[in-house]
This record gives sequence, structure tokens and C-alpha cells, in this order.
Amino acid sequence: MDAVTETEPFSFVVPEEHDRTRADKAVHAFKNDLSRSQIQKLFAKGLVWREDDALSKSDKVRAGDILCFSIPPVEKLDLTPREIPLDVIYEDSDMLAVNKPCGMVVHPGAGTGGDTLVHALLHHCKGKLSGIGGVERPGIVHRLDKETTGVIVVAKSDKAFLGISSQFAERKTQKTYYAIVSGSPDKDSGTIKEPIGRHSVHRQKMTVRSDGRYAHSDWEVVERFANASLLRVTIHTGRTHQIRVHMAFIGHPLLGDETYGWKPKGGINPGRVCLHAAELVLEQPLTRERLILKAALPEDLQSLVEQLRQHG
Repeated sequence: MDAVTETEPFSFVVPEEHDRTRADKAVHAFKNDLSRSQIQKLFAKGLVWREDDALSKSDKVRAGDILCFSIPPVEKLDLTPREIPLDVIYEDSDMLAVNKPCGMVVHPGAGTGGDTLVHALLHHCKGKLSGIGGVERPGIVHRLDKETTGVIVVAKSDKAFLGISSQFAERKTQKTYYAIVSGSPDKDSGTIKEPIGRHSVHRQKMTVRSDGRYAHSDWEVVERFANASLLRVTIHTGRTHQIRVHMAFIGHPLLGDETYGWKPKGGINPGRVCLHAAELVLEQPLTRERLILKAALPEDLQSLVEQLRQHG
């Protein structure tokens, strides 16, 4: 795995919309490919500063302030590679794309075993993965939920990681999903622009809330069934559980998604959240070649579609 031998410096000018906001929120708005926990660690280690003064995460910043921060050297990796079959969609010397199966966790965490995507990647790439994502997430630029299938990209080098993550942060990628939702929308297509934030009571859930982060989803009906619909959803932002939250908000939760209000009906129970990352369009981070990465609808969702057709 590539090692960062020196800290990577970044600097930015605080924009007007973040005048008098907390320093950690300003940094996250500038570089949202870093997780909130990663940003908290930067402040805890004194790696964020204004002029010559290190900032704490709760310090207020003003529009026009120049903030600087550094990403520390990656910790030594202590994960055991596992020979787990991967459905590789695309691969070159800088990156690869994988069709993630249902049930595979992307990276290690509390309660996960040694069969995550990271473990499989370490074996497949023989340890050559970017270290910027952290000791437990080498190469991981973005994530998919455990039950979500489809396209996920991975960086082999730090340059590739920064190039891909900047495309996500600047919304230069195109992300298309298939979702099977309950009920049938009144229209054939629509746009949802509702802010998403953490649920105030159920902390594992996200919800639409006025003080949440901007989120934009476009959807269109591909096929209607008796009590469900197959939708094609394009997301222009990458909020946690965005499609699940937005579809539940308009009254059409995803089949299998009991967390966001789905209830079994008509003997149909898919056994998982019916969401598939079908296509991701981005630039190869070093050559700038346009890549269209696709993953066909998996067998379980194809079978579910056939079952729904038979039900009318």
C-alpha cells in the first residue's frame, strides 16, 4: 500500500455562506470526502490552523479567513488479505471498479469480520491501495450500504484517491441507481431537493430536516407493478441513505427497507433493501479518460421483478 511520507497540506478561503460557522463544519464543507471522524482527528492532533494558531473544532471562523490543514501519514496497515472472489468491472494501474454483491460490508468496523471488501481488495491488489482513506479503509473513496449492490470504485494510489474524491466532492460524477419502491408514483418522473440530516431520536437513521445538508435526487419510472414500481434514480449529491430517505419522504419507501417505513405486503419480501448502483460515470483520475462503469441488475432483483410482474 502506498504510504504518505509527509503530511499533505490544503488551504482554502472561508466563503460567505460559512461566516461565523464552526471550524470543523467549514473544513468538512471544503473537503467532504473526509469523514466527520477523520476531521475530528485532524483537530485533535492540532493539524488545522488559521494564520499561526491551531484551531479547535468548535472555534468560529469568519468569511475570508484562510484555513490550512494537513492529512497525517497513514498508519501501518494491520489487516489480513483474504482471497474472496471479486466481480471486477474495470481495472488499471491507478484504480479499479467492482460490482459489490449484497451482504458484503465495504470496510472493517465494529462487529464486522474478515470478509469485507477491503480484505478482498488487499488480496486482489497485493497490498497496493491508497492509504489516505485511513488504516481501516485503504483505497475506499465512497461507500455502499451492506445490502446495496453494484458499482463501487477503489483507488490504488494516493494521486488516484485525491483525483477521484475531488470529482465526488465537486459533483462531477454521474451516479445512477435502480430502486424497487412500494406503490406507484402519480407521475412518471420527478425531482426531490430536500435536505437530509441525522434523525434527532434514532441516531442510526437519516431524515429530511430543514437544517440538514442539501440533497438532490431525480427519479423516473421504468416499470409499474400492482403494488410496486421499478425506478431509475440519479443522485447529484451523496448523502447517507439519500435515495432511501428521499423515496420514503414522498411516500414510496424501497421494498425491504423497514428502517424507512416499508412493510411486507402481498407475500412479497425481498429479504434486503432493493437498491442497486447501476452506473457510475467519472474520469480516470490521471489520464482524464471518461469511464462509464456499469453493473447489470443482480439475479435476486431480476427474480423479484419477474415475481412482481406475475402479481400484476
